Amino acid sequence: MTDAQDYPIHGTITGPVVLIGFGSIGRGTLPLIERHFDFDRDRLVVVDPDGSKRELVEQLGYRFVNEAVTPGNFEDLLTPLLSEGEGQGFCVNLSVDTSSLDIMVLCRSLGALYIDTVVEPWPGFYFDEQVHSSRRTNYALRQTVRTEKQRNPGGTTAVSCCGANPGMVSWFVKQALVDIARECGLEFDIPAANDRTGWAELMQRSGVKGIHVAERDTQGVRDPKPRDVFLNTWSVEGFISEGLQPAELGWGTHERWKPANAHGFDEGPQCAIYLDQPGAATRVRTWCPTPGPEYGFLVTHNESVSIADYFTVGSGEAPDYRPTCHYAYHPCNNAVLSLHEMFGNGGTPQPELRVMEEDEIVSGIDELGVLLYGHAKNAYWYGSQLSIEETRELAPYQNATGLQVTSAVMAGMVWALENPEAGIVEADEMDFLRCLQVELPYLGPVKGYFTDWTPLTNRLSLFPEDLDLDDPWQFRNVLVR
Repeated sequence: MTDAQDYPIHGTITGPVVLIGFGSIGRGTLPLIERHFDFDRDRLVVVDPDGSKRELVEQLGYRFVNEAVTPGNFEDLLTPLLSEGEGQGFCVNLSVDTSSLDIMVLCRSLGALYIDTVVEPWPGFYFDEQVHSSRRTNYALRQTVRTEKQRNPGGTTAVSCCGANPGMVSWFVKQALVDIARECGLEFDIPAANDRTGWAELMQRSGVKGIHVAERDTQGVRDPKPRDVFLNTWSVEGFISEGLQPAELGWGTHERWKPANAHGFDEGPQCAIYLDQPGAATRVRTWCPTPGPEYGFLVTHNESVSIADYFTVGSGEAPDYRPTCHYAYHPCNNAVLSLHEMFGNGGTPQPELRVMEEDEIVSGIDELGVLLYGHAKNAYWYGSQLSIEETRELAPYQNATGLQVTSAVMAGMVWALENPEAGIVEADEMDFLRCLQVELPYLGPVKGYFTDWTPLTNRLSLFPEDLDLDDPWQFRNVLVR
């Protein structure tokens, strides 16, 4: 495609570019790659099992491989694509039902850079009724990647879980923490990008008890949602998969109560718990600037674990300090209705799964940020308030939700090119200032808001509730029971 506007070139990809998956996120990422990188157009290839994607890919002037990436073929399929010609290849994995870990390991063995937006397993993992709930968590999936990092430190850079969330929100957390520390009058220097201890101690000193990745999506279409159709503003398959995983959250040291169906982990950093219930059927109280107080779904995400882990002071089950961290997601209204319909049918997905395209959305924003709470200023939300109207002006082939993801992928690619021997990293371990510098032009208004709201604000007492009135920010008060 050709843009009338000139865009900054952030880096050069010297080898082939392999884009795995061409759904809503893959389709939106490609024009950002075109705008911001020098690369050989003859060596960019899109791999997707859906043959209907071929026409657009070839119209844009790229090669299309109509194949599913499977456990049996991924090495033979991807190795020649990533190795042909000179230079260092780059694998951009934006697909579902492909093992992020296996593809990541292959890329590093070939000396190719790698990025994804989630630790994705091979097909069947999310719906395997024979697998214990603890093994279907994002904690367990993340641990496979962290174990690989420990076994094979350093080497070619592979960026794990770098979309909007997980990904961009980890950079928001650091900026929000700096804002809070300054507002509270703390004396401090911003820790270096790789100073994990410095960041954790700054959060502890700031008095932050926890973090909600608080999101409200108000994008809507003109016509009502049809029956037996699951509508969403991003991958429906991805949302259903994570929504049916156990609810999961990083578990903070200030918490005094656990739900009866909560369980911990025996391996790894032991920084999280999971509940014996699906995340998309678990509600929490949260706050976003535009709607104010709202319900969100406690859907499991990698950042719930990685952020809690990253900002831990000490180690093990009883560290000196750790924040609670979890997603609090209010998707678009059509997605909420779709979830009710799906769970009403025993959790069986609808026969038709469809992403609401940018040209059919009539209005709305995706307000995605982080709510850091429990400190001297009570709570502070910092994030992106991107509208569908501004999205259309900024980039093609995506809605507001998609652009928040694709611009973070692009920023992660820039960081990888600038740090090609960093080994396996998560967004928490990257330079947040550099990544936000690259991404901010695509995020619409990015602002911070202090609020005096707590989960006990305006709480009606029509029915008996077992609340903790001494500390409004206990998870006991956040969880809708």
